[in-house]
Amino acid sequence: MKTITLLRHAKSSWDNTDLADFDRPLNARGKKNAPDMAQRLKAAGIRPSLILSSPAKRAWSTAKIIATKITYPIEFLQRDRDLYHAGVNRLIEVLASQDEGFENIILVAHNPGLTDLANELIPELTTNLPTCGFVSVLVDVDTWDLRGRRSAELIEYNYPKKPQ
Repeated sequence: MKTITLLRHAKSSWDNTDLADFDRPLNARGKKNAPDMAQRLKAAGIRPSLILSSPAKRAWSTAKIIATKITYPIEFLQRDRDLYHAGVNRLIEVLASQDEGFENIILVAHNPGLTDLANELIPELTTNLPTCGFVSVLVDVDTWDLRGRRSAELIEYNYPKKPQ
């Protein structure tokens, strides 16, 4: 069994229109929501053996905040350029390339790919993953190769505006 958590980056700033999309930082709301969502990850029992992030500034910043708050060693955070605006197939390829020794992976990335993958794994979810929201699922596999496997058990769906 493998646990996958799809975590959308926190809210980003559009204040500087000269910045490339890749370089947009978190805004004040994003900086507030990320530690709050880290607490919800902890409360849901999510203990990652790997946190893998898009290298985009907003995703990487979110990953670092989450890691710090859940006491995941920052030096073990990994960036994967393929997560930047990845679609479902690319997300599945990135997961498939991970060491099978990892039991619990958090992917910090972007929509629409994360929402699309969440809805494929949990068809009854049919929702949009808000900024800094996450979906954790349990998949009955021994390796990270999810090609051809499109069902999972929902562990937790959470997002900043969800009442607690």
